[in-house]
Amino acid sequence: MKKSLMIVMIVLLSIGIFGCSNGSDKTNASGGSVKLTVASSTADQGMKTALTDVVKAFEKENPDIKVDLQFPGSNYENILKMKMASNDLPDLFDTHGWAIKRYGNYLADLSGEKWAANLSDTIKPVITDDKGKLYALPLNEAKEGVLYNVDVLKKYNIEIPKTFDELVAASEKIVKESKGEVTPFYFAALDSWTIGQYFDYFANPLLISPKQNEAEALQNGSFDWTKWTFLPENFKKFYDKKLINQDMLTAKYVDEAKLFAENKLAFALHAPASIADVKKINPDAKMGVFPIPSIKAGDEPTFVGGERFTLGLWKDTKHAKEAKKLLDFIAKEDNIKKISDTTLAPAPFKGITAGGEFAPFYDQYKQNRVLPYFDRLYLPNGMWDVMCTLGQDLIAGNITPKEYSSKMKAEVERLSKK
Repeated sequence: MKKSLMIVMIVLLSIGIFGCSNGSDKTNASGGSVKLTVASSTADQGMKTALTDVVKAFEKENPDIKVDLQFPGSNYENILKMKMASNDLPDLFDTHGWAIKRYGNYLADLSGEKWAANLSDTIKPVITDDKGKLYALPLNEAKEGVLYNVDVLKKYNIEIPKTFDELVAASEKIVKESKGEVTPFYFAALDSWTIGQYFDYFANPLLISPKQNEAEALQNGSFDWTKWTFLPENFKKFYDKKLINQDMLTAKYVDEAKLFAENKLAFALHAPASIADVKKINPDAKMGVFPIPSIKAGDEPTFVGGERFTLGLWKDTKHAKEAKKLLDFIAKEDNIKKISDTTLAPAPFKGITAGGEFAPFYDQYKQNRVLPYFDRLYLPNGMWDVMCTLGQDLIAGNITPKEYSSKMKAEVERLSKK
């Protein structure tokens, strides 16, 4: 009963938020204004403001086009699923990492747009298929590694770790010399995505980035899941050695910013969006990012990345001309730079230096490879929640590292059949 009620609520919410995109928004038949519905998955206030400012500037230049810009927040994915089921999507919508796999059949090809030729070499293959179809305009580009507190590493004379072992050694040094006052890593079970980040980030150096890798085995279903056990084994070791906050099972992500601001935290594994919250508490806080350390001998550190925020064009929109005009406007250098700087992310176009205060770090590590998020390429839909839940069970003592791996195998096989 509760589940049915929730579905009904989501349907009603989707109608209320996204309205109708089937052409009924034409004010009149004699040249009245057109209303475009545009949906973004972002929950970041800075990104909301930046995109809203760009849209307002577009409306000022194009008074005959009105833009209904929507930010549904945590309901975004569920609403989009309902809209796909009824084939009544927003004119433009954020594909939030799934342009090809999840939304591909609903998107128009944008490869002929003038801005498409200038996409960066790292983002273009992520949103383009092998036939050349381009699925979305990227508003910025994800390039994530280990977020770190510059002052903490400086205080304890820690050099940027390049290998997993060096990262462990650096973490142990921080705990020992701070007498437990500084925590190397922070994870929050009440926001379990933070736990999933560890497994998703380090799966690449363990299984994908080395020359001898498991990419083919993962994709053809022959992967030996005992090789995954390295990740839960070390996650448990991190916790047992107090390299992870000991209140992890009851912790909330919102508290991480305070720890960074007070120089009581060294590392985190997620995009730098939280830096704004850190700065509110301590304007002088200095944060940086370095590539995810390698695990296998002979390998080099890598970033994880791909889509962050995008806008794809619904293939059945009645206002393709106006929607493409908006995309062209957003793709202007000043607008892309504004969005990328606000989100502390690299620009998705060649020749644009962006990323705000993180721009120097992106430039410093520009030679390091950027690999796709592991779960998006090598795991079936639904496995993200599995990784997060199993991580909690591991720390709670409900499962062993080996059981984590066996459960991963079973869930991958189950979900792959759907």
